[in-house]
Amino acid sequence: MKNKVVFIVTNLLICAIIVVTAVVGFLGGSAVTVSDGDGTIYYRSQSESAVSLMFNVYQGTDEVYEILDILDGYGAEATFFIGGSWADDNVDCVREIASRGHEIASHGYFHKDHAALSYEENIDEIVPSVKLLSMICGKDISLFAPPSGAFNDYTVSACLELGLKMIMWSKDTIDWRDNDVNLIVSRATNGLEAGDFVLMHPTQSTVKALPAILNYIRNCGFAACTVSYSLGE
Repeated sequence: MKNKVVFIVTNLLICAIIVVTAVVGFLGGSAVTVSDGDGTIYYRSQSESAVSLMFNVYQGTDEVYEILDILDGYGAEATFFIGGSWADDNVDCVREIASRGHEIASHGYFHKDHAALSYEENIDEIVPSVKLLSMICGKDISLFAPPSGAFNDYTVSACLELGLKMIMWSKDTIDWRDNDVNLIVSRATNGLEAGDFVLMHPTQSTVKALPAILNYIRNCGFAACTVSYSLGE
């Protein structure tokens, strides 16, 4: 018990530095990569040729299948951060995502506010989703994205303990809220650079915007790849 307390306290001190640095860098207008040698929080990668589309999924099963078809048509790969509660009801869809060569990652289980959770609550929210997704896909899960981008020191410490990289984003299309296809395309492509992580969701507006986004990525000479590929793994 004493060793566990020491471990948590030590990690929290490390994570406090990481989180402050990450938040300052992100809110200051420039996406950054933060690393302490033990665990990492990524807002983008250092890739010189890849852009990663991130799809956070808790709904929109029909749209997920449409997105998969569009990605296939462009020879593009993406990372799907999937909620455990959705995955439990859509096992076949999760397997379809993986079978088409896309990356499966955790988005928690019940879409909770991780910034309001204790260390134990963060663990309890993340672990079931990781285990379920791994069981469905037959592959290890190595990435976690907190719902709504909300996290605290305990979230970072939990990811360190679980061996997960925590992924944020450098471009947010806000497609879950806005239905304007042109606006979604603009948010995804304006100032696009290699290494960017572009956050999206399975909505009909996203389905309509995706071809234009993928065309823009291609015309820039970038490849649409998974987050792990972009990170060099």
